[in-house]
Amino acid sequence: MKKKILIICGGISKERIISLETGKEVAKELKKNKYKVSTCEPGNDLLKNINSYKPDVIFNALHGQFGEDGYIQTILETQKIPYTHSGVIASSIAMDKEISKMIFIQNKILTPKYIKFIYEKNEKNILGKIENKLKFPVVVKPINEGSSVNVYICNRKNILKNLKKLTHYKEVLIEEFIPGREIQVAILGNKKLGTIELKPKRKFYDYEAKYNPKAKTKHIIPVDLSKKNLKKIMNIALKAHKIIGCKGVTRSDFKFYNGKFYLLEINTQPGMTKLSLVPEIARYAGINFIELIEWILKDASVNR
Repeated sequence: MKKKILIICGGISKERIISLETGKEVAKELKKNKYKVSTCEPGNDLLKNINSYKPDVIFNALHGQFGEDGYIQTILETQKIPYTHSGVIASSIAMDKEISKMIFIQNKILTPKYIKFIYEKNEKNILGKIENKLKFPVVVKPINEGSSVNVYICNRKNILKNLKKLTHYKEVLIEEFIPGREIQVAILGNKKLGTIELKPKRKFYDYEAKYNPKAKTKHIIPVDLSKKNLKKIMNIALKAHKIIGCKGVTRSDFKFYNGKFYLLEINTQPGMTKLSLVPEIARYAGINFIELIEWILKDASVNR
């Protein structure tokens, strides 16, 4: 008998639309394969919905703040119902770009150098600090957003203008800009699932390049790397997955430049939309969409 699945999607983060799309695609595939499926949002009625529906497994399809940062995972752990993807601590660490970078550095994983910029504390002499530690251009990004939301590539002329756009975050990362190839790696449990290279027509692989079909980002599988480099990038992704304590599926984002792989970040709840990368990598590895979803559901547990 097939399990009852409750999909939680939507939410209040800036990735709400993508989360709804992930929830819709997963629900459609499960229903097509005769699963009992219900979908809900993580609002005030969440616990009421869980208790009335009594699911066997909760599929966490949330992205961004409150869904991918340990917050919803803390609530789900109180229900003693298996849920998908990473648990409280791993989700919290992976979502915090500064903490995850500190862990990468501790474990000798190459990642772009950075400065944490705190508004009202660091505003003076920030140009000098960037020149001394990073050089221009730099990447400015929120510490705890996903999907490249509010990420800017900045030069000396526009850095202050772009920093002003992000004052509501109170603190952001200013990171050295690494040119080169955009390569992503998917990990499934302890298995190196595969890689994909992205060639965006835009300045970089930003929100539009990820989710707007009109952006026409080129997806390349297989990735043109030597066997040695292919093994190296997948080993780095698996190492990051393990040291952070991730469960289920993750996707790690890399830049490849001058023969070196720079790990930008690790995503604990990759999208499952029509343009999402993990289903595409899985498909190339011989795992279709329903098989991928079923693996994620089977991997779910009460305490992540």
